[in-house]
Amino acid sequence: MAILPLTASTPRVPLLFRRLHRFHQMDFELALWQLSYLCIAPKQVYRNVYYHKQTKNTWARDDPAILILLFGCLFVAAVGWSVVYSYTPLHAVKLAFIMILRDYLLVGVLTATLLRLFANRVLLSPSSHSSLADSSVEWAYAFDVHTNSFFPFYLTLYVAQLILLPIITKDKWVCLLVGNTLYLAGFGLYIYGVYLGLSALPFLIRAEILLAPLLPLFASYVVSLLGFNIANHVLGAYFGS
Repeated sequence: MAILPLTASTPRVPLLFRRLHRFHQMDFELALWQLSYLCIAPKQVYRNVYYHKQTKNTWARDDPAILILLFGCLFVAAVGWSVVYSYTPLHAVKLAFIMILRDYLLVGVLTATLLRLFANRVLLSPSSHSSLADSSVEWAYAFDVHTNSFFPFYLTLYVAQLILLPIITKDKWVCLLVGNTLYLAGFGLYIYGVYLGLSALPFLIRAEILLAPLLPLFASYVVSLLGFNIANHVLGAYFGS
């Protein structure tokens, strides 16, 4: 069986990051369209990757506009959470950097690296090994998949959780049900988004394997309904209170 080499065919710093300062070249209208459709029809977003591959010979997006919008969304979320926890403006800025640099970028880099390795080793179609240059998962595309999956996760656990905070932190089983279901939805949407992103590539097979984490996720959710309030524990660890 052919072994996929680990050397990347893309630049060490993806084009997406190298263009972060070129605001005049960013298509924010398209980025807003993608963010909205990631919530209502995520498959529609991935249909565009075929057009992008044909026109620019890469599966990954090269316009960082969606990253700028996500940075802004996370900054707004940080301000909201800082108001709830009575943080100082300086602490609010620190929280924003944590959300952007750690929650989104660092987790994204690690996730993209693991996804690319797993997809190219396990999911690559045998007929694609003869043309690895054109039929392998780019690291930048794996990061795109993380980005696309992160936005519904953000709406669920950074925004909806903030709005429902007075409810989900109460010591009642119904409140526990609402809060724990919110976490099930957030992580479930992320896992499903990863599946959609990689299954959109025509040279990958058995992408359904990526849905396997949904089983232990749901099992953990059912067990947590016996009395474990996920929101209280997660927020306590995240905000130190």
